[in-house]
Amino acid sequence: MIRLLFWGLLLYIGYRIVVSLTKTKTHRAAPSRNHGDATIIHKDPVCGIYISEVEAVVGTHNGQRLYFCSNTCLNKFRENLDHTNN
Repeated sequence: MIRLLFWGLLLYIGYRIVVSLTKTKTHRAAPSRNHGDATIIHKDPVCGIYISEVEAVVGTHNGQRLYFCSNTCLNKFRENLDHTNN
């Protein structure tokens, strides 16, 4: 009787493995925002992360627009400017 349960368990485990390997896995991509054909990206001057123009925090320095990944990086950039100007 125990042998029958053992073989039944082995068959069930084998079945589950075969089903999981043959099942087509469909991964859904994260929802993206449609911003036209091209997304413009910029490199954050503080941490070096590339960020899209749409999602970036924008700052200016000497009339030039700078793109940051977060307000934290923007503030670090401003603090660094304050320390170098003094």
